[in-house]
Amino acid sequence: MNREIDLSVSAYGVTRGLDYEMAILPWGATEPHNLHLPYLTDAILSHDVAVDAAQMALDQYGTRAMVLPPVAMGAQNPGQRDLKFCIHYRQATQRAILADIVENLYHQGIRKLLIVNGHGGNDFKGMIRDLAVDYPEMIILMSNWFAVLPAREWFEEPGDHADELETSVMMHYHPELVNLSEAGEGAAKAFKLQSLREKVAWLPRHWTKVTADTGIGNPHLSTAEKGKRFAEAVATKYALLIKELAEVSSAQDIYL
Repeated sequence: MNREIDLSVSAYGVTRGLDYEMAILPWGATEPHNLHLPYLTDAILSHDVAVDAAQMALDQYGTRAMVLPPVAMGAQNPGQRDLKFCIHYRQATQRAILADIVENLYHQGIRKLLIVNGHGGNDFKGMIRDLAVDYPEMIILMSNWFAVLPAREWFEEPGDHADELETSVMMHYHPELVNLSEAGEGAAKAFKLQSLREKVAWLPRHWTKVTADTGIGNPHLSTAEKGKRFAEAVATKYALLIKELAEVSSAQDIYL
């Protein structure tokens, strides 16, 4: 889908002579998404939602945010490395990449960064806490775009990987990248232990034992219309966040 956007909100465009309130960093992974979506789904969708949000912030509030190119280096569950071309990046690798990005932004005078995450296996909280020690003047936030709004209010049978939500949003942005006729059912096995089902404790799911097609959630009810409504609603939330952050002069000003 060709979208008419102001390229000044994306790092693929021209930045000369423009002032930016903050940077947005889309982050995804490199992994299969059932049999009908591309490996870079998490990176593609986090970037597209971020660009829409930045465009809305510019159009509605006059606030300019720079969307950086997406990072496709995600942490994977056990079993996922058995899948060809599914790449697991350790947290130490992700931490180093994020630290380099923050260091450069800080050097350039940027003091606000929003990570828009599209991969459930990524966990940035500890990294952000460490960076807050090194860069106390920086405001670094993270958000899982797919969890900003309750999926069950927008989709009939949402799952959590290559499901109705992700597939619908990809159909909205890039219908040419979706081959729904090839999709598996996205059926998934639950934990045998009741305590794990009740989330008394957590451990990563062994991906190849949980799902036969790498999907978790039925994608066959997906439509571009559902994806458009959800993506626009999420981008609207982010646009307001961008505007509110622009009104904050320092990390201390975010508190009442």
